[in-house]
Amino acid sequence: MRIDIITIFPEMFDGAFNHSIVKRAQQKGHVEIHLHQLRDYSTNKHNNIDDAPFAGGAGMVMMIEPVALCIEKLKSEREYDEVIYTSPDGVLLNQKVANNISMLKNIIILCGHYKGIDERIREHYITSEISIGNYVLSGGELAAAVITDAVIRLIPGVLNDETSALSDSFQDDLVSPPVYTRPAEFNGWKVPDILLSGNEKLINQWKHEQSVLRTRERRPEMLGE
Repeated sequence: MRIDIITIFPEMFDGAFNHSIVKRAQQKGHVEIHLHQLRDYSTNKHNNIDDAPFAGGAGMVMMIEPVALCIEKLKSEREYDEVIYTSPDGVLLNQKVANNISMLKNIIILCGHYKGIDERIREHYITSEISIGNYVLSGGELAAAVITDAVIRLIPGVLNDETSALSDSFQDDLVSPPVYTRPAEFNGWKVPDILLSGNEKLINQWKHEQSVLRTRERRPEMLGE
């Protein structure tokens, strides 16, 4: 999979993409991540990529020309399955959305900034808009990093245990059950006996029951309650 990210702050991705699972995924060749500095596509001497909105109003707007030039250049080199814009009013990112994106080959993620981008970009280039929550960030870089991380861990071969991603929270519309590891007792606090029983059928039943219970307690909207 190839992910091209258009941003005015490529350095913000250093920590997110150069450690842990995302770093290993790149090293193994499961994913390519390419960062593109939007200012490189500015056509004025000051490398500006924003301007005041027509008809007035607070804030600045990302200009159409640099964004269009960057996207057009990328699209001239390969076909893209999606051109994603990180936006507060986009579709809320969830596990189903991440699963769908993980099956694509090439995607572009455009990081929003300021008061947003010229609407003509959204009308003529953007194929999908994604939000990571009902709040506003200073820019789309953090959202792009979250989307990228959520997607990459689902690509076959990225995780050492192929079943790990399948048991993540939200994969079956439930949150994950509680988990434990050694020692079996600490400060008098014991691991549930069922997990030490070796009875796989009963263990799986317990895990499902705990997932339903925890979902009902913490995320009842997922059960329609």
